[in-house]
Amino acid sequence: MDTRTRILHAAADLLARSPEADVSTRAVCEAAGVGAPVLYRQFGDKEGLLAAVVDFGFEQYLAGKRAAVPSDDPVRDLRDGWDNHVAFALENPNFYRLMYSPGLSTPPAAATEAHQLLLAVLERCAAAGRLRVTPQLAAQMVMPANAGVALLLITRPTVYTDAAQVSTRVREAVVTAVVTPQAPARPDRAVVPGGEVAVAAANLGALLSTLSDSPLSTAETGLLLEWLTRLADRPTTG
Repeated sequence: MDTRTRILHAAADLLARSPEADVSTRAVCEAAGVGAPVLYRQFGDKEGLLAAVVDFGFEQYLAGKRAAVPSDDPVRDLRDGWDNHVAFALENPNFYRLMYSPGLSTPPAAATEAHQLLLAVLERCAAAGRLRVTPQLAAQMVMPANAGVALLLITRPTVYTDAAQVSTRVREAVVTAVVTPQAPARPDRAVVPGGEVAVAAANLGALLSTLSDSPLSTAETGLLLEWLTRLADRPTTG
């Protein structure tokens, strides 16, 4: 085991057992058997160490998500992703709290990758004709809600005593807000004004990016995507 990995193991172990969800560099140095100059040479400062520890702690979780085989139902995968996210937070509360700590000015790479993996699922939902908004906007709605529920469940367990029920209800509210019903809308069915246009624009935008032999130029594609995004993100009325 190299020095960097030994320090990360020591810091991760201390973090997992810390009642304050924090560790001191002195304690990490003692546990890893290294001097402070070695730690700072590897990570720059304490913030750099903590960001690296979060990435280290999330690696197994993210590895599982990377290796997951997509099902034939992207909406089900969206729900499963939400549940797995909350389960990881409940099992690893200190790592999770640290990832979203305002004390870290630079978000850990794990947070960025988790967002990109969510976006990939939402793009599949759009390609299947199931999104009401663009994948980008849907991700901006789903991730904060998912993280917010997870943080509340681990920081306020005496208030939110039924974690599964709370998580499921919020999940379904968010999924309903970004996903269309399974059955396609009939032309004679009453719909919210502008709603069908937004859905169609979001889905066409997702499909456009999958074309390998588009007849449009790069500039034309970019312009069309801009128009579709405006239509998809346009608030409906009613």
